[in-house]
Amino acid sequence: MISVGIEAMNMYGGIAKLDLKLLAAARNLDPDRFSKLLMHAKTIAMPYEDAVSCAVNAAQPLVAALSEQEKAQIELLIVCTESGFDFGKALSTYVHDYLRLGRNCRLFEVKQMCYGGTAGLQMAVNSVLSQTSPGAKALVIATDLTHLKPTQRGVTEDLSYAEPSFGAGAVALLVSDQPKLLQLDIGCNGYYGYEVMDAGRPMADAEWGDIDLSLLSYLDCCEQSYRHYQSKVEGVDYQDSFGYLVFHTPFGGMVKGAHQMMMRKFKTKQPEQIEDDFQRRVAPSLHYCQQIGNVMSATVFMALAGLIDHSQLPAPQRIGIFSYGGGCCSEFFSGVILPQAQTRLAEMQIANCLAQRYSLTFAQYEQLLYSNHKIAFGTRNVEVETSLVPEVWQQIQGRGLLMLRRIKEFHREYEWV
Repeated sequence: MISVGIEAMNMYGGIAKLDLKLLAAARNLDPDRFSKLLMHAKTIAMPYEDAVSCAVNAAQPLVAALSEQEKAQIELLIVCTESGFDFGKALSTYVHDYLRLGRNCRLFEVKQMCYGGTAGLQMAVNSVLSQTSPGAKALVIATDLTHLKPTQRGVTEDLSYAEPSFGAGAVALLVSDQPKLLQLDIGCNGYYGYEVMDAGRPMADAEWGDIDLSLLSYLDCCEQSYRHYQSKVEGVDYQDSFGYLVFHTPFGGMVKGAHQMMMRKFKTKQPEQIEDDFQRRVAPSLHYCQQIGNVMSATVFMALAGLIDHSQLPAPQRIGIFSYGGGCCSEFFSGVILPQAQTRLAEMQIANCLAQRYSLTFAQYEQLLYSNHKIAFGTRNVEVETSLVPEVWQQIQGRGLLMLRRIKEFHREYEWV
């Protein structure tokens, strides 16, 4: 069987951020409960950032690094998101155009809450494995941003402790039979899903969630998808088989709780051993998620990028990956991080890009909450405002990023800044 996996990857973490200590103080969040989120900052989408611009900004460095021949080998483009703005026209059409991909290419959009990115990856993997077009590559982009509905008291009360975790951004994965970052273990997949209303977007421009139910569903799916994986992979051991673990990361505290549960069920009930294992095998993956927040379909791959950039990888290392999407569907799968992974990902300078984000004041953040709702779902015509927090617009000049400039008769127009 041929090898398949991630040949290259990059992530886009936005251009503005909010220090979550400012948010916690302004919202009077309980300090002890807030600290257990294990979050430090989150990306805030500007009015001229949307799911398309984030997707293109994540993928452009990957596409630019390809030769014309390699670029022509991209025969499948999958955009995974729950932040779409049209019930019919897929975001992938815009992404395909602005990346200037070849026209002999399948392109479509996938939605399955936070599991969408993994669904896209597995579709791409099986397309490559089919060898119906030998040598073809697939580009999978998971892209999302949050729509929090503002009220006089900030946000709706049922989302008060979720507000710190919502982020924005995208991750792009180039999938092929020449994996250079992560080689996937073919057939080593456990899945688990059922209907539950733990989270959703029942209104196009507003998040909804039952925090407690979401946590219980996440934990249930983590255990059961791993048990399915265990039934298919002989001799697997939760602690010994994986050098590192990557989880879908709504916030760091949720991941820590899930790992504690898994260790108690499958290995040990000793708190000290569990904590040591968390710090060694899981904590490295939290670095970027703690700075960006939950980016829905992209988050598990932001955790993967964090792991590659912040762990010790002197030799190939097998990792376990848990992906969850509310509603719900989940998957536990595995692969091997390859020796050149850190060097190749370092070329994307992800940490440097995150450090360049503009630090918003809390007043600027609240102003953006209200302003972002001026471009509502179904907006027909608008010129996008760039003067709101002008320091951000000035800071990105010359960086070659794609930004939304106007909507004309429902058609979105972008330009490179």
